[in-house]
Amino acid sequence: MSATPAGQLIVQCLIAQGVDTVFGVPGESFLAVLDGFHAEAERIRFIVNRQEGGAAFMADAHARITGRPGVCFVTRGPGATNASIGVHNAFQDSTPLVLFIGDVGSDFRDREAFQEVDYASFFGPSTKGFAKRVERIDDASRIPEYVARAFATAMNGRPGPVVLVLPEDMLAKSTTAQPLPRVEAVQPWSDPGSLRALRELLLAAQRPFVIAGGSGWTPQAAQALQRFAENWRLPVGNAFRFQDTFDNHHPLYAGDVGIAINPRLAQRVKDSDLVIAIGPRLGEMTTSGYTLLEAPRPRQKLVHIHASAEELNRVYQADLAINAGMSSAARSLEVLSAPPELPWEAWTEAAHADYLANLEPQPLVGMPPETPRGSIDMAQVVALLQKHLPPDAAITNGAGNFASWVHRFFRYHGLAKGHKTQLAPTSGAMGYGVPAGIAANLVSGRVAFTIAGDGDFLMNGQELATAVQHGGKSIIVLLNNGMFGTIRMHQEREYPSKVSGTQLTNPDFCALARAYGYAAERVTATEQFEAALLRALAADTGTVIEIPLDPEVITTRGTLSSITQAAQARLRT
Repeated sequence: MSATPAGQLIVQCLIAQGVDTVFGVPGESFLAVLDGFHAEAERIRFIVNRQEGGAAFMADAHARITGRPGVCFVTRGPGATNASIGVHNAFQDSTPLVLFIGDVGSDFRDREAFQEVDYASFFGPSTKGFAKRVERIDDASRIPEYVARAFATAMNGRPGPVVLVLPEDMLAKSTTAQPLPRVEAVQPWSDPGSLRALRELLLAAQRPFVIAGGSGWTPQAAQALQRFAENWRLPVGNAFRFQDTFDNHHPLYAGDVGIAINPRLAQRVKDSDLVIAIGPRLGEMTTSGYTLLEAPRPRQKLVHIHASAEELNRVYQADLAINAGMSSAARSLEVLSAPPELPWEAWTEAAHADYLANLEPQPLVGMPPETPRGSIDMAQVVALLQKHLPPDAAITNGAGNFASWVHRFFRYHGLAKGHKTQLAPTSGAMGYGVPAGIAANLVSGRVAFTIAGDGDFLMNGQELATAVQHGGKSIIVLLNNGMFGTIRMHQEREYPSKVSGTQLTNPDFCALARAYGYAAERVTATEQFEAALLRALAADTGTVIEIPLDPEVITTRGTLSSITQAAQARLRT
């Protein structure tokens, strides 16, 4: 058996795991791997990014679209630290991802060689916020073992990122080792006793509520969840930025349980006597700072179903904790027999009615009567997106108040219809939306729509060049209010009228987009948007639609001035 160069073997191992697209920024530390991509160019493509953070975000989006680990390659030191934002995001969002880092040769190690970093310390599990596992491959013959283990670790239990470090001298060696077979995620099953206990809790409840979300869902699992909810007539809310887990068009849908939650929904979660959390880890954002469910022991009865045993009873002491993957959990729940009569029919109908009422925009508190929702009516803009975007469009965003417009008013088509339609960072990472939209289009060929703020866009706007180079495109609506709006909102709430560090002087975004090869236009009135959107949908290239937005339009409910005035009144008392 002839020997294979280590760099080529790594690429062959990725192909064996079903990978056909990887993202990254090249470095001399892994030239041997780049040569492997050249040798296998007909079976796998290397998407060249312009910054490692954008590459890691694209790999994250790839994982969400495909359900398999996203793959990113970066060089040592600065390349790895740039990519760390994507690793942290994948950790908090429970996204399977494998980051390969080209490293200094083993003969130079521990001398603080050029760009040398201790990656186990930087990314390792002790950080409690980066990688599930960090390993260095020192022996080329063990490459198949390490790659297969990385994919298994990334997918099993609570999914997340794994880091593999590749010493430069190891990559220069050859080996007769062969790729190992494709690994699949292990699906823990709920035991029959737990299912009986869950049924008894349901039969004793008067006001049950389901919170669905987290990663690991498939269309089949989402369909099974839907059948479970239908059988038991349960109201279902989706966890923060997992708004496509349960179809927003379904009559049992109650809304998203996250930032800027519908006040009626927040009260409904508090008033429920049984919460069944299927998939989410019940973090700070989903629980509104641990107030909807009080930690560590909620007032409501709590059933928590999660793929990781370590996640169960970690923050919340559940009345019933079930360690099960989403596919196995949903399939078990859909066959759970319901009685012919249920006492909460009116409760469920009211939950959906509250959701529908929240879709109706109201005048913004503090706006003059002649322009009750500002000169640009963002609720109407979202209604036009709903009208014209195809049902399978991938909707992406980064972090900022701008995202609240789609979070509140856009009705996401559920995963049960066959497609992942929301890609958004629960970690609150700015700059995620632009590369995620481009990756979604490159991977799936579907329409990708991104909503971004001016500050958010410039975190990774350079990836428009990546889209143009590799034949991808996205539609980006860029809300330009000349400030870091979310921080300014909090600033006014805590330190009213003391503006510091939140104002922005921006470039000509349309000119910038055109320089990258995107089409671009500026919309200054609501009635201009529909035609601009239709042009973008018909275009052969990606498009940026800039909307200059009044800084007063800071949330979907009120103005910046109203927040300032409320804070000043509070401080006077």
